[in-house]
Amino acid sequence: MSVFDELKGKADQLVEKATDIAANNADKIRGAVGSVGDFVDEKTGGKFTDQVNKVQDAATNLVDKAEASKTDAADTPEAPKPTAEGTKGDFQQGSSSTF
Repeated sequence: MSVFDELKGKADQLVEKATDIAANNADKIRGAVGSVGDFVDEKTGGKFTDQVNKVQDAATNLVDKAEASKTDAADTPEAPKPTAEGTKGDFQQGSSSTF
């Protein structure tokens, strides 16, 4: 395995962990994004309202996406394990059952 494959694996783990954290704290993050946006808007005298609103929308969309991915993963049932026909889940070597 190359160094790049290892780095990609680590990056994927970090993305998954960040997504879980964002999904678990979605309401707090949304509140913080709104508060920070209002603060910046106030301090800049409304000069950058459009830009601030775009950033707020983008951040909120990312949190919504993280929350939806966690919900989708929790709602997806684990696939049943395949069994050989007629063996009731206990496949025995030498059986004439076919898959």
